[in-house]
Amino acid sequence: MACYGALLHQPPASLSSSTASRAASCRLRPPPFLQRRTLSSSARARISPRCSYAGAGGNATAGAGDSPATALRRVLETPGAHQAPACYDALSARLVERAGFRACFTSGFSISAARLGLPDVGLISYGEMIDQGRLITEALSIPVIGDADNGYGNCMNVKRTVKGFINAGFAGIILEDQVSPKACGHTQGRKVVSREEAILHIKAAVDARKESGSDIVIVARTDSRQALSLDEALWRARDFADAGADVLFIDALASREEMKAFCAISPGVPKMANMLEGGGKTPILSPLELEEIGYKIVAYPLSLIGVSMRAMEDALVAIKGGRIPPPGSLPSFEEIKDTLGFNHYYEEEKRYVATPAQSSYGSGFYDYTSEASSSGDAKSSTENSQEPIIDILPQLYDLGSTGARGPSSGMWARTLRLKITGRDGVQKIDARIPAGFLEGMTKVIPGLAGANIMERLRDAPIDSDNPQNGQILLDFEDGMGDRIQVFIA
Repeated sequence: MACYGALLHQPPASLSSSTASRAASCRLRPPPFLQRRTLSSSARARISPRCSYAGAGGNATAGAGDSPATALRRVLETPGAHQAPACYDALSARLVERAGFRACFTSGFSISAARLGLPDVGLISYGEMIDQGRLITEALSIPVIGDADNGYGNCMNVKRTVKGFINAGFAGIILEDQVSPKACGHTQGRKVVSREEAILHIKAAVDARKESGSDIVIVARTDSRQALSLDEALWRARDFADAGADVLFIDALASREEMKAFCAISPGVPKMANMLEGGGKTPILSPLELEEIGYKIVAYPLSLIGVSMRAMEDALVAIKGGRIPPPGSLPSFEEIKDTLGFNHYYEEEKRYVATPAQSSYGSGFYDYTSEASSSGDAKSSTENSQEPIIDILPQLYDLGSTGARGPSSGMWARTLRLKITGRDGVQKIDARIPAGFLEGMTKVIPGLAGANIMERLRDAPIDSDNPQNGQILLDFEDGMGDRIQVFIA
């Protein structure tokens, strides 16, 4: 199970006294993100499975029973403006966790680029975003906030989208108010749905959360600042909070003053900032500056995809020039393996290595022992005193009843000795068996497959006094390195 408790080293924090007094004086309802939702065990949100070696080097430890949303809410309750880089696949997500961040986003812009090689203009689908998101959440122990664009349709589509993101293991979901096809909020030509429809989308998301018995954090985003006006964006943000959104987000604010105006509305409801790197419309501020303005969580949508593109371009230039990327830009093979969890995998794998006693050869047999049935077994008894040979079904066939079983029955009833020695020198099997029993054993011991025991036995005398008794019929090594020998007993 994915684990979320240890990434939050502190117990849940309550609102500061100043925030609480401000909320009381304004007669505000409790902030949505602090309104705890009791989940029944049968309706608890899905927690993504996670390979125990996947996040080797990560900073999280399991918190029994914690859902991803619970972990995210605890982050939002702790002081400070929390940085959350945006990832686009499982590897970039794992790097975010290894770097020590307590949460991360998925970026629709980056996923569209990495998965499709196409711009973020509404071409990527709900199914593709869910599929990519599930791979990301399963690779991590920290909570992930997923980019769900505009919910992919009307209110009914929004409800399906929310439930899909819950099942994919997301801790939070961002829903915006753009019309379809939507696009990056910092590009030209943004258009938004009506305020009423935008509010209904958030209400539908809240209903979907309740119906799922989930605690997923709903981040309500408006792009109306660039599409319409700052005033309209502020009105929508207030209405989203009233509709049940947990976090508010106005994209593409153009100045510090606009950012301050945004953080002043709906006190107590966390605000999200989007630091679009490389030339977006919003000023790039430090986490401390953003905290002073009033932000609680900060996204960095392009850093990972941007530096990856540049690094790959530089590497390709080097390769085309007959070189390889310089050591400063290329991790060693050992570093790559460590990042991907090879070393942790090898350590965990050792717990499941079979010992010789647990070999598959032994698993197909019962050790039946019997005393010598006639004086003709005297020699075998002597051998038993020297080596622990086991007789398996010694009277399975009647050596004398050749007429009823066909011309080969006597040969099939010959007693053989099967000896298997492991590549480490440890003896795995030393048993006496009827020759006919080998036919069934070839299903358990693949190395015997194809060995024509019947043909070899036809060439051997069948009387018990034959001087060739003890002759080796087979002696070879199988694909596992074990030596397999078959003797005439």
